Amino acid sequence: MAKKSVDEMSFLDHLEDLRWHLIRATLGIVIAATLAFLFKKFIFDVIIFGPTHMSFPTYKGLCKMSQLLGIEDTTFCADKFPFIIQNRTVAGQFSAHIWTSIYAGFIIAFPYVLYQLWSFISPGLKANERKSSRGFIIVASLLFFLGVLFGYYIITPLSINFLANYQISDQISNEFDISSVIAIVRSSSLASGFVFELPIIIYFLTKVGLVTPQFLRKYRKYALVIVLILSAIITPPDVASQVIVAIPILILYQASIYISALVVKNQKRKTKHV
Repeated sequence: MAKKSVDEMSFLDHLEDLRWHLIRATLGIVIAATLAFLFKKFIFDVIIFGPTHMSFPTYKGLCKMSQLLGIEDTTFCADKFPFIIQNRTVAGQFSAHIWTSIYAGFIIAFPYVLYQLWSFISPGLKANERKSSRGFIIVASLLFFLGVLFGYYIITPLSINFLANYQISDQISNEFDISSVIAIVRSSSLASGFVFELPIIIYFLTKVGLVTPQFLRKYRKYALVIVLILSAIITPPDVASQVIVAIPILILYQASIYISALVVKNQKRKTKHV
């Protein structure tokens, strides 16, 4: 039986098509999560708990930078963090293993999830629209992974370093629960990954006419305030960390303006030729 064209498909046919794309995307995440589950030692000892050791590359780099600037009293050059990681519930470690594997599976399978999403959307696009969006999966995946790496190597260590050394009394010792440490690594990495998708989001919003470069330029100062608020949310409350996080987001916003302007320019050029 021949496959129906997009024009011939009913609403229920579209739902059925979407269901199979979601099933395949979920299956891809499950396979990647299973691989992550099997590599337990690497996922936890190297990745998750990597930023909890002073030998982590970010701390070494910040320590050298502090020394070059003549800053001697810095927590980046300490021998170890003043805390221990512990498990407080019976099923805590097993639960952490399962959920961490699922999140890792999503990150690993992200390009495949995008491919399934694109496979569902692309048949409804015109030939020229599909052609102009040909590199969508590659660019979107690259931006996502860059964001994840930024969150992992910049936001996570800055957050852990600040919170681990923050002290209200000498009588209190830090004994962090495993779920709390994992949450910092997970939220910082995933949040950054999605934030780095901003140029892609602006591209499609411009394509459908919801955003224009004039709009983005007009509200640039408001965007700056939002970026600073966002930086304050996902980083510890010190100015240096917020600035470090705000800079790449502002660069992404400026890049989004250029992308939006390019889309509008191409649309006007095509309109003239019609």
